[in-house]
Amino acid sequence: MNERGILDLIIALLPGLKPRNRIKLLKGFDCEDDFIIQSKKSIEECLKTEIKNFWNINNIRVRAQKVESVCRMRSIDRVSWKDMDYPPLLREIYDPPPVIFYRGKLPDPEKSMLGMVGTRRPSPEAAAQAFSIAQGAGKAGISVVSGLALGIDAMSHRGNLSGGAKGYAVLGSGADEIYPSSNRALAKQILDSGGAIITEYPPGTRPAKWNFPARNRIISALSRSLLIVEAPKKSGALITAAFALEQNRDLWVASSGVQARSFLHDKSGTLKLAEDGAEIVYSELDILRKWNLRVAEDDSAYNVMESSGMNIAASMAELLEIQL
Repeated sequence: MNERGILDLIIALLPGLKPRNRIKLLKGFDCEDDFIIQSKKSIEECLKTEIKNFWNINNIRVRAQKVESVCRMRSIDRVSWKDMDYPPLLREIYDPPPVIFYRGKLPDPEKSMLGMVGTRRPSPEAAAQAFSIAQGAGKAGISVVSGLALGIDAMSHRGNLSGGAKGYAVLGSGADEIYPSSNRALAKQILDSGGAIITEYPPGTRPAKWNFPARNRIISALSRSLLIVEAPKKSGALITAAFALEQNRDLWVASSGVQARSFLHDKSGTLKLAEDGAEIVYSELDILRKWNLRVAEDDSAYNVMESSGMNIAASMAELLEIQL
């Protein structure tokens, strides 16, 4: 019998705790029955911090049982920080999620992934470049991880899937709450590719604005390198960039993100990153070279030319979707 039971899920659902405190509880307890008899005061003593939120451990346990049942019904798997299958790069960061929920298959820990994020309202050239770079990365066997948002995220996912790679999206909601709803078909394509929809939030969690900055640390953590394609000064992509630097990941900006500013498209965020020393990426070839991977110059040039018309058409379709 597994003495841990749903202990990890109970700890993940306790309100008012920071991720690192939850990890401390995961390390400190090995048996569900031992944990649920603990008083709030004893847990505070274990963590050496005051817990301001009020909660009843029995109610939390009932909720954890319900979450477990919903996961089974909706084909949502979960993995705990204590489990061997927990993504190793995510385990290394300062505040890893105690439990992640996912649909599909978790990424192969032996294969590096490229993080790609940016504005929800990209310029046509940035949307096209996001698609092109992600597609080229996919043809080279590199999966892209992004946030399934409109704009750059969606174009990066689409390009990568077009290149034949497995897709990975990290949500700021439950794995059964695809946001935005207009990207449900894209989420299905990601799952059909053999990739995964990943989140730290239990099923039924609706998207909330404070969830997205937190999920950004997971996008950067799962990435070997992070590419900010285009971003204004106030952008969630810049939060992801800050996490990438904190996690010692490569941080790059796309060339389209540092072109001259226009009235409609604010590139001030990516321009500032470049001014602060972020390297500029012009195509997937730059990424392959930085990762010391084999570069087929002629094939890549052909792929870029072959798909350029489709890139622009897809970009404009996405931009129309954004406007609506």
